This record gives sequence, C-alpha cells and structure tokens, in this order.
Amino acid sequence: MTAAIAWYTAPVIESVWNYKPLTAEQVAEREQSVHYSGCNEARADGAAPIYRGQPGYREEMDGDGDGIACEPHRGY
Repeated sequence: MTAAIAWYTAPVIESVWNYKPLTAEQVAEREQSVHYSGCNEARADGAAPIYRGQPGYREEMDGDGDGIACEPHRGY
C-alpha cells in the first residue's frame, strides 16, 4: 500500500513544487476567455460566484470590489 500512495501523490507533489503564479497578462486572458452579460446569466450557467482570476470575472460585476463577482445577496 505504501508504494501505491507514493505513486499516487508524486504528481501532486511535483505540481506543487513547480507552481508558478500567473502573470497579470495570464490572469486578464483567463478572465476574458468567458463573457457573461451580467450576473443573471452567470447564475443561470451555474458559474456564480466568480472569483478574480476565474473565467468570466469582470470588475463591473463585482459591486463591492472584494474580488468576488455575482456573490449571493445577503439578507441583513
């Protein structure tokens, strides 16, 4: 069983060791790879909430500027 665990975790560990953060250009490209006309469309597609850096995120859809677009409405 130990050999199986080592074999299974090796790709995960390798990907963590080789992690390189995305550049600002890569983040912008990823965000623009999907376009929603608004939050209703994103919710209907099952994509909401959308976090900064994820496909479909736009600052215009992030009303409070916290990096989360189309977040659920909070009832205070």
